[in-house]
Amino acid sequence: MDLFDFSDDKQKSIGKPLAERMRPRSIEDFIGQEHIAGSGRLLRRAIQADKLTPMIFFGPPGTGKTTLARIIANNTSAHFQQLNAVTSGVSDIRNVISQAGDRLKYDDQKTVLFIDEIHRFNKSQQDALLPSVEDGTIILIGATTESPMFEINPALLSRSRLFRFTPLTHKDIEKILIQALNDEERGYGKYPIEIDKDALQHLVQVSNGDARTALHALELAVLTTDPDQHGTIHIDLGVAEESIQQRVLQYDKSGDNHYDTTSAFIKSMRGSDPDATLYWLAKMIEAGEDPKFIARRIYIHAAEDVGLADPNALLIAQAAAHAVTFIGMPEARIPLAEAALYIATAPKSNSVLKSIDKAIDAVRNETSGQVPIHLRDAHYKGAAKLGHGIGYKYPHDYEDGYTPQNYLPEHLENLKLYNPSPRGYEKSIQKRLDYFSKRKS
Repeated sequence: MDLFDFSDDKQKSIGKPLAERMRPRSIEDFIGQEHIAGSGRLLRRAIQADKLTPMIFFGPPGTGKTTLARIIANNTSAHFQQLNAVTSGVSDIRNVISQAGDRLKYDDQKTVLFIDEIHRFNKSQQDALLPSVEDGTIILIGATTESPMFEINPALLSRSRLFRFTPLTHKDIEKILIQALNDEERGYGKYPIEIDKDALQHLVQVSNGDARTALHALELAVLTTDPDQHGTIHIDLGVAEESIQQRVLQYDKSGDNHYDTTSAFIKSMRGSDPDATLYWLAKMIEAGEDPKFIARRIYIHAAEDVGLADPNALLIAQAAAHAVTFIGMPEARIPLAEAALYIATAPKSNSVLKSIDKAIDAVRNETSGQVPIHLRDAHYKGAAKLGHGIGYKYPHDYEDGYTPQNYLPEHLENLKLYNPSPRGYEKSIQKRLDYFSKRKS
């Protein structure tokens, strides 16, 4: 094969991407997801025995969900049909169900319906599937990048087996790339291609567990690199870096990754890990998360997790929130980082959170008490004649600006809601409260 043939094949490959050509055709060729598709696993046995039940595949892009559905299509005796939730509506679903019913009635053949991006179907569209899934007219296989717990109707979910797809390992991605380089029928096995080890590892690492991303990058590297004087396509690290310029972030601002990353960010601040805090903050910023959302989370956790152990945390969080609107991004990333790091490294106390929740619980569940007479407002018309305010002791008239008196309804006068932690500024607060307590007794 000469360079003209190679160039000609390059043109042909434009219409059918390498990632599409290299899809495994059988379960034996499938790489990754050993926990669900490995030897002896339930899903693998079901595919091999052609004993399929309704199932939902969920996980990040490029991890094999559609590929496994295609393998099922190649191995099942049932009629296989595919819909994409982005382009299909209720009428399409009803048409498929009608045909499936006829097929089962007249040909005794089941129908496997694969719905890609099933999370994009609304409730009525998902409801339209339910009766035919329940009576066995169709065997549903849904694929989604979102958490099915949030995006799939509970009734449909309860009738389906869930299979979680995880990002492919570096070893898996490397196998897939080498397979593509060696495959003479669908890949580049017939062509004189050399790839440096560091270039291959770069593609593996930066693809971030997404096989499709890795194969697209390899294809781009091959198609845009001219053969050298010996007719060899040489892919070095520089070519690899140009072909896949940055890590693909598995992050959907309205989906599962959004909540998981936010949770990791919050827990890292709470757990006093500044490095992890910065990492998750950077991921949110790089993925285009709304900086106001980030600022709100920092603000909340300044009060929730630091509280009065370091009251300055709330002020710094407020300053960061102001910076987001006052100076905007990308500069606001700096005060956001400062505030997040301050919270991560500050002494921790959730006493404020516990105290207000206990107070709210007391208000909701205790008998509502009257405001004591001495605390009532004596300024409005006629209040003084009713005795409002009589007996009130003005604290500033006493030593240290304090004098004991009851500030709660009578039946709650011994209620204890706030218990300072023994950390940070709250140690000083506890000393002051102990002093007040002694003055009471």
